[in-house]
Amino acid sequence: MSSKIIFITGGARSGKSSFALNEASKIKGQKAYIATAEALDSEMKKRIERHKKGRGNDWDTFEEPIKIADLIKTVGDKYKVVLVDCLTLWLSNILTRAQNTEHRTQIIEDNIQRLIDVSKDFSVCSLGSGFCNLYVVSNEVGMGIVPDNKLAREFRDWAGFLNQKIAETADEVYLVTAGIPMRIKERKQ
Repeated sequence: MSSKIIFITGGARSGKSSFALNEASKIKGQKAYIATAEALDSEMKKRIERHKKGRGNDWDTFEEPIKIADLIKTVGDKYKVVLVDCLTLWLSNILTRAQNTEHRTQIIEDNIQRLIDVSKDFSVCSLGSGFCNLYVVSNEVGMGIVPDNKLAREFRDWAGFLNQKIAETADEVYLVTAGIPMRIKERKQ
């Protein structure tokens, strides 16, 4: 068995995170959950705590809103599974922080490229079993109406670009709709 990158996308509340967690939980051993959400209000704090409790003792949670590529690189060889949830929140965090900077496009491109590079390198796993899996969750935001403002259109465009790059790198890609996962890519190993 070898390492895999599994990319899971779908609309908001489609069941993609639950599917990713259920699939990743089937793998024996310690697991890392990288959460990109930030607890900026009381509702989000409660949501994050509820999700942490629901994962169980096999999961170590890391909260990182921006530097997920660095974190994957740091923790990746210590776990059987690393699950990143979710890329669209991560992208939103980057866009927000880079909103008024001169090199905004370069900052976004650099972050995406670092994530792609680390994902490609993830297949090198130093655990004794010789395999680890990277699960990556992201929202599919391009199937709705064209947003009415520049920032929302920019976010949609970057999210589409990011999802394409991760899907290209991934060994398996799933689209989840109404709680039903559909495998849309499988690379034969």
